Amino acid sequence: MNITAADVNKLRQQTGAGMMDCKKALVEANGDFEAAVDILRKQGQKVAAKRSDRDAAEGLVIAKITADGTKGVMVVVNCETDFVAKNEDFGKFANQILDVAMEHSPADIEALKALPFAGNGITIGEKIIEQTGVIGEKIDLSGYEQINAAMVYAYNHPGNKLASMVGLNKGGDFQDAAKDVAMQIAAMDPVAVSKEEVPQATIDREIEVGKEQAIQEGKPADMAEKIAMGRLNKFFKENTLLSQEYIKDNKKTIEQYLKGFDAELTVTSFKRIALSV
Repeated sequence: MNITAADVNKLRQQTGAGMMDCKKALVEANGDFEAAVDILRKQGQKVAAKRSDRDAAEGLVIAKITADGTKGVMVVVNCETDFVAKNEDFGKFANQILDVAMEHSPADIEALKALPFAGNGITIGEKIIEQTGVIGEKIDLSGYEQINAAMVYAYNHPGNKLASMVGLNKGGDFQDAAKDVAMQIAAMDPVAVSKEEVPQATIDREIEVGKEQAIQEGKPADMAEKIAMGRLNKFFKENTLLSQEYIKDNKKTIEQYLKGFDAELTVTSFKRIALSV
């Protein structure tokens, strides 16, 4: 049985495994290429099982928009160490997953994991397991978001630990506005577009916290409700995107900033993901 360097390199190109691992797999498979691929996948499954309880808190957050600017997609691909996250091959892997998501618009992470990876006969979920074996760290796909709007802008913060996307209700010459609002989202982490979109559970919690704080400060119980409502309005101002002060000009809210471009221009939706590292 003659295992050539070309055979080893071909297997390495397809799987990303090291040269020695590829050669060993080909020898074990008696030169059968597909059987060697399966051997490497099984090795990945073994490593993945051993590392399943590890904390994969590092990784990359990447956002991208379609050529026509009407759809944006964001993915989070995790690993255990920043060393791996900065590796060029890991970045390429994360972007390949992003491209599949862009093309197919799956409903959720599990649907994304079930999609074929780069046309090589295995799913993204299977490729993640394979890469766990290749890299020797737990690899995971923990985040996936999508926005569709008349105009979508994606902002990737340097280092790819944070990304944001914003959808506007109008297309046209609003790239600068969209970019500024996406950066506002990245910096200020709003909870909703407007106060009308804040979940009721969040509102109820803020009111209860406001009441408790007022009582602890010695305010009369019958005043606590009014004080809590005042603090709720402050919460809306600081935490809903359109009401936030624009970070580049605190004399304007984001709503006022957008209306400076067009009286009807507004935000339809946004997404933001940051690695908690």
